[in-house]
Amino acid sequence: MTNGRAIGVSAWWRPGGARDPDEVHRASTPLELLFDLCFVVAVSQAAGRLHVHLADGEVGQGLLGYAMVFFAIWWCWVNTTWYASAYGAEDIPYRLLIMLQICGALVLAAGVPVAFDEHDFSVVTAGYVIMRLALVALWLRAWQGDPDRRAVTIRFAVGVTLCEVGWVTRLALPAPLLGASFVVLGLAEVAVPVWAERAGPPTPWHAEHIAERYGLFTLIVLGESILAATTAIQEASSTSGGLGSVVMVAGGGLLIVFSLWWSYFDRPAHSGLRASRRSTRASLLPFAWGYGHYVVFACVAALGAGLQVVAERAAHAGEGVERLHDVPTALTVAVPVAGYLVVMGLLHTALDAADPALVVFGGGAVLMLAAATIAAVLPLPATVLVLGLAAAVVVAVDAYRRAGRGYDPAS
Repeated sequence: MTNGRAIGVSAWWRPGGARDPDEVHRASTPLELLFDLCFVVAVSQAAGRLHVHLADGEVGQGLLGYAMVFFAIWWCWVNTTWYASAYGAEDIPYRLLIMLQICGALVLAAGVPVAFDEHDFSVVTAGYVIMRLALVALWLRAWQGDPDRRAVTIRFAVGVTLCEVGWVTRLALPAPLLGASFVVLGLAEVAVPVWAERAGPPTPWHAEHIAERYGLFTLIVLGESILAATTAIQEASSTSGGLGSVVMVAGGGLLIVFSLWWSYFDRPAHSGLRASRRSTRASLLPFAWGYGHYVVFACVAALGAGLQVVAERAAHAGEGVERLHDVPTALTVAVPVAGYLVVMGLLHTALDAADPALVVFGGGAVLMLAAATIAAVLPLPATVLVLGLAAAVVVAVDAYRRAGRGYDPAS
């Protein structure tokens, strides 16, 4: 059997064989959903610290820490997601190794505040290494259970192990080398899958399963952004900002979230991903699609931080609080949305060359940034509402154009 579920093999141990990439009705498992939910705890911690730094005007420090911590979260999630799509066996050892990665994610989350505030990445690195070494054990299972891809799976195991040695060694480097070493090790990490897949038949990931996993994680991160913004709006509603300000911030934020959801799920990705498996020319497309979601996830989570900053500033309007001026504050919302739109435009166009999504979404990104400057003349809550309306207009224009060309969102 090639689907990792051989008849007569005990649930205590199933060979880590390759699953069928054309398996019908392949869906995310409860364990995968638990995995996603626990990883969002780390995402929430990263977005929360970003919010604190943005609110204090420490934009550069906040963005740098956020980019570094979010890379660790995202990269562990990505690697395990693609492994599970190709080799998820759901026996006891597999479940325990996935749960060990969840433990690593929670350790990483615990280290986020000190990583942001004191640039001490020892706890974050410990959580990261726990997750990655658990993945090495999973790749060794695949090496044993999938003889046709042993060259591929051993490259994954060796490459990940060497990278983890590098991350641990980095903790002993002097401060001036920490930034450069992070870039070098980050590039090494993202190069491992490309290098490994070149050694033999590609790992048998499932297009529909991958598209669903990415979509579900996007939904969860969108939900986290709504939760963060809701908490801030609740606090703002009890201050002197006024009910009208709260309504405008809440309405604008919801319009943005609805628009991001629409732009993501209006174009199912599984067809393009499935086609890429059968095309040598497009073999790098899955990497581009998967790696591009670093920006997608990071921008969605950062949106929640931006909405928190906006809600707090709107609540303290007129009290002499000058942490950020109104235009930069509006940009904490507009920039993540613009980044999201540009990358989604690139990804949609890459999946379907006939779809000029980049033109529409790229124009939408420019519109969002321009709309943020309205804060120079309008109150900040009204600007957020304008940003929400601008995002809705982008989605409406795109939907109208697609409907005119006979696109069916449900297809």
